[in-house]
Amino acid sequence: MATFLHRIGRLAFRRRWLVVLLWAVVLGAVGGAAAGSTGSAGSSITLPGTEAQRAFDLLGEKFPAANADGAGANVVLRAPDGQKISGADPRAAVEATLKDLKDSSPRVGQVSDPFAAKTVSADGTTAYAQVTYTVKGTDLTDADHTGIDDALADGRDRGLTIEASGDALAAPEGSASAEAIGFALAAVILVMTFGSLIAAGLPLLIAVVGVGVSIAAIKALSATFDLNSNTSALATMLGIAVGIDYALFIVSRYRSERAAGYDAGEAAARANGTAGSAVVFAGLTVVIALAGLAVVNLPILTAMGLAAGGAVVIAVLVAVTLVPALLAFAPERVRGKARKQTARETPVAKSAKATPGQRWIAYVLRKPVKILMLAVVALGALALPATQLQLGLPDDGSKATSSTQRKAYDMLAESFGPGFNGPLTVTVDDEAPGTARSTAADMGKAIADLPDVATVAPAVFNQAGDTAIINVIPESGPSSDSTKDLVADIRSLAADTESASGARAMVTGTTALNIDISDKFSAAITPYLALVVGLAVLVLILVFRSVLVPLKAALGFLLSVLAALGALVAVFQWGWLKDLVGLDQTGPIMSLMPILMVGIVFGLAMDYQVFLVTRMREAYVNGADARTAIESGFRHSAKVVTAAALIMIAVFAGFVGSQDAMLKSMGFGLAIAVFFDAFIVRMTVVPAALALLGKRAWSLPGWIDRILPNVDIEGEKLTQRAPDKQHKDEDEDKLPQYSSSH
Repeated sequence: MATFLHRIGRLAFRRRWLVVLLWAVVLGAVGGAAAGSTGSAGSSITLPGTEAQRAFDLLGEKFPAANADGAGANVVLRAPDGQKISGADPRAAVEATLKDLKDSSPRVGQVSDPFAAKTVSADGTTAYAQVTYTVKGTDLTDADHTGIDDALADGRDRGLTIEASGDALAAPEGSASAEAIGFALAAVILVMTFGSLIAAGLPLLIAVVGVGVSIAAIKALSATFDLNSNTSALATMLGIAVGIDYALFIVSRYRSERAAGYDAGEAAARANGTAGSAVVFAGLTVVIALAGLAVVNLPILTAMGLAAGGAVVIAVLVAVTLVPALLAFAPERVRGKARKQTARETPVAKSAKATPGQRWIAYVLRKPVKILMLAVVALGALALPATQLQLGLPDDGSKATSSTQRKAYDMLAESFGPGFNGPLTVTVDDEAPGTARSTAADMGKAIADLPDVATVAPAVFNQAGDTAIINVIPESGPSSDSTKDLVADIRSLAADTESASGARAMVTGTTALNIDISDKFSAAITPYLALVVGLAVLVLILVFRSVLVPLKAALGFLLSVLAALGALVAVFQWGWLKDLVGLDQTGPIMSLMPILMVGIVFGLAMDYQVFLVTRMREAYVNGADARTAIESGFRHSAKVVTAAALIMIAVFAGFVGSQDAMLKSMGFGLAIAVFFDAFIVRMTVVPAALALLGKRAWSLPGWIDRILPNVDIEGEKLTQRAPDKQHKDEDEDKLPQYSSSH
């Protein structure tokens, strides 16, 4: 691997203009495809194989008109204080507003009349109207959004209190500042790390190219693969973070090789052969973790994982080809000022003033047991809140209190009851219409007698009479345990009914969807972890030629991710320090979050494991004893790993300012997980454990050693090659020739 990437780096350095041109062509091609794409990202979630999804599919088949694919808005109207909505003036204002809504866009199909539909609250102060469109929410234009906003504003001018929810409303402005904040902080960290604007700007440029290609590709494929609207956000988040980090490691190694006396071309090639090899295997572990999300069999999660994994692959390709090419444009300015050292320096340099990294590793190696125990206990304590983790899907009740969606949600809960925002839909079907009717009637009566039921609407049948819909309004809110118990009671009742009559009954709706998705994730987490950790451990055994190091890496990951989940529960579920992250409303953690965070954090954790421990193993295989190898590897890697972790934290933390609840929680969860993993696990637990293991850490059973290929991630063959340091052939056309022994 090292010699192959050395050749790639050397070629890219010499043919810099060709490499830049090729990436410009790729970026232009995918950008053109994205511009020509007529599709748009959706926001729907499907759950193949679950009862809620089967019931939803049944409704689409049996009630095609009622289950139309058009966008919709729920408009809540309240009379001025002291008045009834049916009073002369408020009613006139409502009717005028309904007309404005109807005329707000030619795409509006129907606007319901709350007085005719009897959707007026018991106290007579509040009503709601449903606006349906002839196109999907993703196909609505800015003019459509402006039309409904203007109609609502005119209604408020008439004295009504009006709020609305639904997918017909314009989505909140995406936080473009999230990426900008992350980039700005990353730039500051890079300048502080390298002390050179050119060296700091190169990783940022690499990240821009990689993310540009990735996002354009996702945009071009969004219609074909029905990609969710959060897919590009996740790919952007990861693409920026790993793109900067991967370029950072190669540039840092280039500067180290220049300081060791190699000329620019050879230093770029060697940096690509060593740090580039680490980048490839680190990226491979990230891709394994993200692609492994497919085992959950949730289309949205599979698409997000594969898209984000594709962004990582592109980041790796850009790093190992474009970085060496760009180094050739300013080889000396990227180099900066660095002290002279030997090519394979392993002893810790003696200086009058030790760096913070040297002082830290010396302390860890002096007291490894104490440090190891303290770190494990601290992470264990932080993980305790994770035992109270509650999962759910975000709804309007989790939006910002200033949003019209949240205000509409609160108005409906106040006037119609908390359960109105989480209605349950019970379907009853049988091939014999008579059986379906009698069973639906019996089901409706039995459901009405269950605890926590506010109202049960009469059954509505399709034209064939073989399928019925029973709408149930719980007394409790959508995320209440009482409502979840009600869903379980109805399903138990449905099972008994099917045994007695043969008619099938199922429950769907948002709350039922939440329950099913939580169950699905709970069932998938164990096989997912087994698959991802197992494959990654195999990759790390190949990289480090050790069994204990990969196992220690996996255990360290479990500590960091559990601690991150604990922090997520404490902030987003319990409300600790919620004002610090701009959180308006606490509630259950997004159902996708734990397993998605596990996948991403595992990949990133293995990044730091590869980058940090590779330098330790490199020193060990080049003759250093176990303790000196730890010191040398840490000294070479600590600064750059610290910078890489801070950059990732900055990028992820930028998304905490997002208005989207999922992106906010994901940004926080990933940022805190990277902090725990990089600074507590990789830079504390790892060296302490390696110190206790000694040379046993680098041992490998003979039978495994014989069957494993040697990927040479440490660049041992490059060391054996030992070329003259001062090459003068940067502009030569021929590649260096290697003998068969290499």
